[in-house]
This record gives sequence, structure tokens and C-alpha cells, in this order.
Amino acid sequence: MSAGAELSAPARRLEAPAAPRERPLRVQVVDPSAYAPAYDHGLCAALARAGAQVDLHTSSFAYGPVPDNDGYAAHRSFYRFTPRLRQPLVRRLVKLAQHGPDMLAWRRRAARADVLHLQWLTVEPLDVALLPRDVPVVFTAHEIVPRTGGRAAIAARRRLYERVDAVVVHTEQGRARLLDEFGVDPAKVELVPHGAFDYLAGQRDERPLPEELAAVSGPVVLSIGVWRPYHGLEQLLEAWRGIEGAELWIAGLPRMPLEPLRRAAPPGVRFIPRFVTDPELPAFFRRADVVVFPYRSIEASGALFSALPFGCAVLATAVGGFVDVARDGAVATVPDGDPAAMRAELARLLADAGARERLAAGALAACAGPYAWDRIAERTLAVYRRVGEAFGRSAYSEDEPVR
Repeated sequence: MSAGAELSAPARRLEAPAAPRERPLRVQVVDPSAYAPAYDHGLCAALARAGAQVDLHTSSFAYGPVPDNDGYAAHRSFYRFTPRLRQPLVRRLVKLAQHGPDMLAWRRRAARADVLHLQWLTVEPLDVALLPRDVPVVFTAHEIVPRTGGRAAIAARRRLYERVDAVVVHTEQGRARLLDEFGVDPAKVELVPHGAFDYLAGQRDERPLPEELAAVSGPVVLSIGVWRPYHGLEQLLEAWRGIEGAELWIAGLPRMPLEPLRRAAPPGVRFIPRFVTDPELPAFFRRADVVVFPYRSIEASGALFSALPFGCAVLATAVGGFVDVARDGAVATVPDGDPAAMRAELARLLADAGARERLAAGALAACAGPYAWDRIAERTLAVYRRVGEAFGRSAYSEDEPVR
């Protein structure tokens, strides 16, 4: 036997045992009522690209198609019985009857995860009590203060902020409100930007504009999104008075009375009072010379992050997340409550192709920069690691038992 052979056996006996192989981080993203399917998709797909094992627990989206799963698993864990009923009250009651059992069933499945990331909760006063206590929980505060439900809803939201291990906010304003209005521990708050919905610009089944819109030959200003009282449509209509040679298209699903808006509308306004689906959106954004968001208040606007990937020239009021995006050169802003300033800026942008091109370039740069989903996934995974370490777990190995 050679010397080399004599030395090899003891050397093998002295080798350290192999380290356990790391396995992917198991993440459950939860949006029971499918309030934000585009956001859910963007986040889940980016987390999966970053190496996480991602499961989305949600329900069907009633208004149109949603993005295909891209590297993650989607589960219809909530409200599987959805009869076609005309009465909204009856639909809500049917949904509510399923909510408690569905939350309990999901809670049992949640034990398989390393971290839970809640996007929304449907019945916060109940849901806070049903959250698992043996898994780290992250909550994204898409709205810092609930817009409905009054004091009871605010009290439930306060309990939710106390209960979870980290709160993600999208804007500097949101972070300040969490600290000042709810007294949330600053160490608990994570500022992670909202992502741009770039998948919209690459859909295979894009649909053209309806014939009556495609026939419009002049400049178009587009306001798009669900219509709510705080979206400032009244001040937009006031700002439009005196603008000639262009059309204002107001498109979206009304969640407020339509007739007062029609009565207040000056010439040149066209209402499209319906939900605009994902395959339809590209034609609207590509046709618009300017996209306007006249909101009175907002945290982060999903409609804005739908417009940016198309290189739209965007004008918005200087509230909430619009201020943050304006700092990145992707949005022009005017003061809220000043229709005259909005009118002047709309007129300037319609007349100045160079200004529109600069905003378009800023929009595309922002999509590739701070609002790119892969960057957002990196920051979100850092949040998961922090809350995991607080639970005494700094690595995820295949030898670790599933809880």
C-alpha cells in the first residue's frame, strides 16, 4: 500500500460532518379578498426569482384576468363559493359566512411557512385574533388608516400593528403616520417602495381601444382608476374648464355617484364608467398624451404604477406617494386643492412635447430603478430575515423539521 493510501483512511475519518444544505425560505403571501392581484403577482414573482418558495393565498378576482403564476404557487384559499348574485348585501353576507372557516383552514396551512406576509385582511377585528403566533408575520400597510369602519376599524388596525412583527410601508408619509398617529415602534417599520407593474407592457393578449375612442384624433388626457371620493375628480373637472382642443377621458369603476360628476363636467370630457381590465390598459396608456391623478389623499397608487411602464407623462397632486415618485423625476406635481394650478400645468404639458418626453424618460428610469421588483424583493427578503432572526432562526436548512 502506498503512503498516500495509508494516510487517506485516517483523513477520511477526521473529516467534519457535512453541513446541512440550505433550503428555500418558505413564504406565504396572503390577500384573502384579492384586493391587489397585480401587486401580489409582482411581489411573489420577484421573491421566487430571488430563490424563495412562495405560496399566494387569495381568492378569485371578479373584474377580469389576473397575471399568470410566475415561479410561485397560487391557492384559492378563500371564498370558493361565489354565486352570481345581483344584490351586493347578499354577496357580502355569503362571503362573510365563509370567512371564519376559511381563515381557520388557512391558519392550519400557515404553520408550514417560515414567514407570513399579509397584504390585506378582510375582517380585521376578527382576523387579528386568528393570526398564527408561531410564525413571523409581516403586514404591508397599503392604507395606513382604514378608510371605512370608523373608530372600530381604527382600533382593529392599531391591534394589528401591535400584533405583527414588521410593518412595510411604501412612502415616507406612510412611515411618519405610523410613528405619529399609531405610535408604532420605529424598529418595526420598513420602508419598501411599491413596484411598477411592468408585466402590463408585455401582455400577449392586448386589446385595442373601443372604436369610439380610437376615432379621437386630438390630444388626450387620461384619468384612470377606481373612482372614489378622495380621488379628486371634482377638482379635475374644475381644472379642465378652459382647456380646448383636447379630450379628458375619465375611466374606471365608479365607487361614488356618477351623475354629479356628469353635471359638473365641462365640454371635452368623456366618461368611461367601467373597470378597465389588464389587456385593455396598454391601449389606454399608449394613447394618452398626459395621465393625471388629481387625488386628495393616497399612500401609493396602483394606477400610477400601471402607467409608469408605458413611459407616460404623469401629472399628479403633491400628496402621498406621488411626492416620492416626483423626487425620482417620474411625475410632475401641483398642489392639492388648486384647480387653477392643475389647469395651467395640464395646458403646459399638452403644449410642450419636450416636457412630456422628459417625464416619459423619468418614468421608464424609475421602473428600472427604485420601483423594479427585483430590488423590492431584495429589501423584502431582508425584512423576512430580520423577523426570522427575532424568532431565533437565522438559516433555513433541509434538516430542520417542518413546524
